[in-house]
Order: sequence, then structure tokens, then C-alpha cells
Amino acid sequence: MEHMRIYLDVCCLSRPFDDHIQDRVRLESEAVLAILNHSQTKDWVLLNSEVIDIETSKILDEDKGQKVSILSFLLKHYISIDEEAEKRAIELEKIGFKPFDSLHIACAEKGKAGVLLTTDDGFLNKALQNKNVLEVRVENPVIWLMEVIGK
Repeated sequence: MEHMRIYLDVCCLSRPFDDHIQDRVRLESEAVLAILNHSQTKDWVLLNSEVIDIETSKILDEDKGQKVSILSFLLKHYISIDEEAEKRAIELEKIGFKPFDSLHIACAEKGKAGVLLTTDDGFLNKALQNKNVLEVRVENPVIWLMEVIGK
């Protein structure tokens, strides 16, 4: 796999700092950390964006917000929100995506991501329903990582 471009939304970046009592949270956290780790050694390019910065700044738990911000330093390629990305996000909102989710998709598409990873079930379901209009695959990090390392 050559230079896989991966976009992790803020739900993913926050997952390692969530309460690990639930098995799902623990598994997703481990998957996110494994993806971040693999990006240091494999040909995986992690994308950062202006949307990630904005959403991270809105995390109410200051400690968690700082930790997510520090993690985001591992994301190498920065995608800014330009007029084209804004237009795309508005199109996506019109078909039912939430504003931040729309912007994440627009930035992932602009950055030519092969996958946008999220732990948000609502986002995953909406993306599955609309996959024919998306230029990026939206997937849960556990499912995606198992698929990729299984090859």
C-alpha cells in the first residue's frame, strides 16, 4: 500500500482519552493509537485540517483538549478550509450531515484521503447511506485497521 492518506476526525483523536470501561471504547482507542504509531513507520500520511483545530478548541474538558491538540501534531499534511471546501460542506449539510462532519468530509476529500476514520455512529451511518456521493470512504478505525493489517 503506497502512501495511504488517512484523515482522523476529532472523535478518533479524542478516543484514547475517553473512559475505557466499555470494551468498544478501549478497542477503538487501541486502534487509533496503532494507526498513529503505524504512520511513523509505514507509508501512511495522516491529514490534519483547520476543522480539526477548530473542533479541538471547542472541547470543554481543557485537559482532554490539550491532549488531543498534542496528538494532532502527528498529523502531517494540513488542509485549510477554502471556498471550494465550504461549498462542498454546504452540499453535504443539505443531505443531512452535521456541520463539522460536512467540513471533515470536505477537507478529507480535498486532501485526497483514502479513508476518513470516525468513532461517531451517526456520522458512520449517514456516510454509509450517502457513500455514492462521497469521494472518501468513512469507516470506524477498528474495522479499517483490521482490514488493512489483515492484508
